[in-house]
Order: sequence, then structure tokens, then C-alpha cells
Amino acid sequence: MPEELSQRAKLILSAVIANYIATAEPVGSRTISKLTGIAVSPATIRNVMADLEEMGFLVQPHVSAGRVPTSHGLRFYVDSILEVRELDQQAKAQIRQALREEQRLDIREVLKAATRSLSLISQQAAVLAAPPPEQEVFRHMEFVLLRPGLILVVFVARSGGVQNRIIEAEEDLTQDDLDKFTRYLNDLLADLNLSEVKERVAREMAREKVRFDRVLSRALRLGQKALPGGGPGDVFVEGRTNLMGAPEFADVARLRLIFRAFEEKSTLLRLLEKSLAAPGVQLFIGAESELAGLEGLTAVTAAYGDQNTPLGALGVIGPTRMDYSKVIPIVDYTAQLVSRILGSRD
Repeated sequence: MPEELSQRAKLILSAVIANYIATAEPVGSRTISKLTGIAVSPATIRNVMADLEEMGFLVQPHVSAGRVPTSHGLRFYVDSILEVRELDQQAKAQIRQALREEQRLDIREVLKAATRSLSLISQQAAVLAAPPPEQEVFRHMEFVLLRPGLILVVFVARSGGVQNRIIEAEEDLTQDDLDKFTRYLNDLLADLNLSEVKERVAREMAREKVRFDRVLSRALRLGQKALPGGGPGDVFVEGRTNLMGAPEFADVARLRLIFRAFEEKSTLLRLLEKSLAAPGVQLFIGAESELAGLEGLTAVTAAYGDQNTPLGALGVIGPTRMDYSKVIPIVDYTAQLVSRILGSRD
């Protein structure tokens, strides 16, 4: 298919898409001819729209109906026509306020607040993948003796995340012993991520077998038992009911399939992981997501965290008819703000 369109074809394609976004109805040539800035006859518009249909940019749902953009047409529009403006100050203030109230709390609360504000401001469904445990950077660990042989372990990440575990240990351990273990492990493991922490502990345990230092060996064994497991991070979802108001999803059976896809954590994780491979905002229009249940939707996503090693991703999911000029800067700004908040905790 041709990658270039004439200025007239771009103008008419843009007008069709803008009208379709606003009305959710097929757009006819007469409607386009009445728009300001379209200085050509309905007959000419019909010819151009027919050409756009032949090239796969538009489709006519019914013989007597107007035309609607295809996923290919929307992709061309986003990549070659759309001018994304900076987010307005009012929307920025709304997002900042939503996250400012949570900044002193656990990182999970910050991420939940980011998901809620994304959904509220975009009026679409919002999703966010939290950092997987293996990427959490160690801040400190604390052992608390509950009773002989039973210890509470508090694992604190640099992001503010806290995990508690109860483990079994030798019954002769005292709180003084545990305090020594805490000091030793915190010095040994500072500023490593969880994956590196596990490697360091395993390496040190091998060395301690040579040193025969009983205190350090016991500390390392206890630390190894106390470390949280790996696996994927949480996925937060907000605003699924926003989709119910869209005419595209009046079919209850289709809406049920979409809601089922939202319930599948692995489906959303695969979608969000796609945006970790490249910087900036990513768009997956229609079948581009390659995920069952999300074929008729658009996902606008962005990674957050350090540019070289992103921690996770967030985004908005809605009909392909979403207002891209509004949603793209919302997602971009939210990802930047979450990145700054997490960076300030370092």
C-alpha cells in the first residue's frame, strides 16, 4: 500500500477520523463538504474517499452508509498527520494533585493513584504494571523474634515497598543475634536489586564455608530464607466501566469478552511489556496488540522509571475511536511524573 498521500487526501482522511471520533457514526462526503477548510465539492470528496477505501484507509460498513477509518487508516493518521500538543496545565495539575497526596505512602499507593488519575482524566480504562519484585532495589531488612524458632522478616525496598514474611529458624537464636544479622546483611546488600541480592548471598555463603565463621554463615542462611520470591509484579486496572458508554461496545457479548481480557493479568502484562522495548509513547491499534479480547481496542502505553532500565509501564485502553490528541499527552505526562516520583525516592 502507498505510504504517501496527497495533501487533499490527508485533509479528507483527517476530517473523516475527527468526525468519526466525535460521533461514532459513519461519515459521508456531504458531511465533510460542510466542514470549514474543506474547499472541494462533495463529488471530489466522494472520489477521494473511494480512493482511500481502495487503499485500505477507510471502509464502508453498509452500501448506503458513509465510511469509517480502518486500523490501517488510524495508524497512518497517528504516525503521519496527527499533531500532538502538550498537555494543558489544568490536566497536568489534576494528575500532580492525585499523585502528590500519595507520595509519602507505599509505592503501591502511588501506582494505584496514577492508574486512577489516568482513567479519570482520559475517561477510558487505565492499566499499570508494577515493577516485578526482582527489580526492587534493596534498602534494608529487619528480623524480629516473635518466639523461639519463629521470626518476622521485614523487607523494605528503596521505592518504599514493604514485604513481611514469617519464617522458621533455629530455636536458640536471640534478638541480639538477629540484630547482628540485620546489621551485617544491610551493609552487605545495600543498593542491590533483589536478583543481585540473591546472587550476593549465594556467593557469600560459598565463601563462608571456607571461613568457618558461624555467625556470618547463620546470618546468610537466614537472609537467603527471608528473601521474597520473584515472579511478575501486580497489574492495576481502573475505569473498565468507562467502556460501557461507548457505542462500539453496545453488544453485551463483545463487552463480556473485553472484560474477561481485563481479568487476565498475563494478557495485560504482555501488552504492557511491549512498551518496555522502546522509549516514549507506544500505540497498539486494533489487532496490533496481538492479544485475544483486545483486537477491537487501542492501547496507548508508556514505560516509567529510568530510561535505560524501565521499572514498569502504564497506559490507557479504549475504543479505536479514542481522541488520540488528548490521550497520548495524558499517558506521556503521567509516565514522566511517576518516573520522577520513583526517582526522588532513590
